[in-house]
Amino acid sequence: MNIYVSNLSFNIQDEDLQQFFSEYGEVTSAKVINDKFTGKSRGFGFVEMPDKAAAQKAIAELDGGTVDGRTIKVVEAKPREDRPQKGGFRGNGGGFNKNRW
Repeated sequence: MNIYVSNLSFNIQDEDLQQFFSEYGEVTSAKVINDKFTGKSRGFGFVEMPDKAAAQKAIAELDGGTVDGRTIKVVEAKPREDRPQKGGFRGNGGGFNKNRW
């Protein structure tokens, strides 16, 4: 089961996340998401646990708990939805325009 953890302290590392959840069962991955430009934590992460019962227990017990002075939110991760791309085509953009000639 994939678990989403938000409102993490910016000091929390992958290893810390792994340790929090390993008390409830096997953790196959734990990843704090970092900003791709600064490399700093974005304050959320994902944990993967193969045992659904253990994952549900971890969610129930850790949701609303305090870690490093912050109240974390722990929920089952939802699949990422397809979102329209930002930006895209905006007007002529300096390309060739057959009506111009």
